[in-house]
Amino acid sequence: MSEAAEGIRPAIEPAQLRQLLGCFPTGVAVITTCTPDRQPAGLTCNSFSSVSLDPPLVLFSLRNASRLLPTFQAADGFVINILSQQQDALSGRFASSKIEDKFDGVAWRAGRLGMPLIDDCLASFECRMHAAHEAGDHTIFIGEVRHLGAGVPDQALVFYKGAYMMLAESLRKLVVEGRLGDADIDEAYRTLYGTLLRLASERATETELDAVHQAADAIEGHPDDAPLKERIASASAFFSSIAAAGHNEALTLMAQTMTSVLRERMTHVLSVRPRPDLFPLRRKVAHALRRRDPEGAAAALDELITQLRKG
Repeated sequence: MSEAAEGIRPAIEPAQLRQLLGCFPTGVAVITTCTPDRQPAGLTCNSFSSVSLDPPLVLFSLRNASRLLPTFQAADGFVINILSQQQDALSGRFASSKIEDKFDGVAWRAGRLGMPLIDDCLASFECRMHAAHEAGDHTIFIGEVRHLGAGVPDQALVFYKGAYMMLAESLRKLVVEGRLGDADIDEAYRTLYGTLLRLASERATETELDAVHQAADAIEGHPDDAPLKERIASASAFFSSIAAAGHNEALTLMAQTMTSVLRERMTHVLSVRPRPDLFPLRRKVAHALRRRDPEGAAAALDELITQLRKG
């Protein structure tokens, strides 16, 4: 592509870039080091990545506007502390600009390089500073791993689309082991999607209402021998279209978890077969939404869940 053609490309919108980058789930770490007077310092980071195995190099990036940038620039090393899913409060603490002493009340010890190792993390990597490179509005710090250690046997804290989430393997274990009972799941669906249907009755665009109908069409269009993968995708799409029409980001995140539960149950627990008896009930939900009838839509959903459990 010529430079002239490159020059007329539309600018990247920062908000959209941040939103789409959030589609890539990442782990969460607290990066620690020491100030020149040997006081502990640290911050939450999800930009940690491996670079090389030989030599063992890792990196993280830090905003140039961060108050800790000079501290890391002056440091001779840093520690990557990988957080477990039980340490979301710790992540919030080290990410907060309102907490002056991040280490107050936090259990930690000095590592072999003299820098803070936080207790009860999944893993830690003690690094000597290898290089630092300014890149746009961030600085990339590359460290050479000198010491490492495994910690608690837990699941990782995961950041996805602006929120913490459980690892799929952890969720799968709950489903397969039967620790999520039918009654609890049904109640969750009625409560969550009943609320989303009420919101969608007020907020949905015509295009979003069309998407609910199209999702119902896709389910009805499956032949009897349709692969399980296709059935799971269409069932998930029906509930996802309702969530999108509700226009509530917090509830949409909860709906994503429920979609994961549905997917795992259809894969590992339920006997999935054609259910033409459910077709008119999904239609009833979609038609009530089209009429902007919140109570009718919620009642139709309740009828759908009841009939599904009977089957």
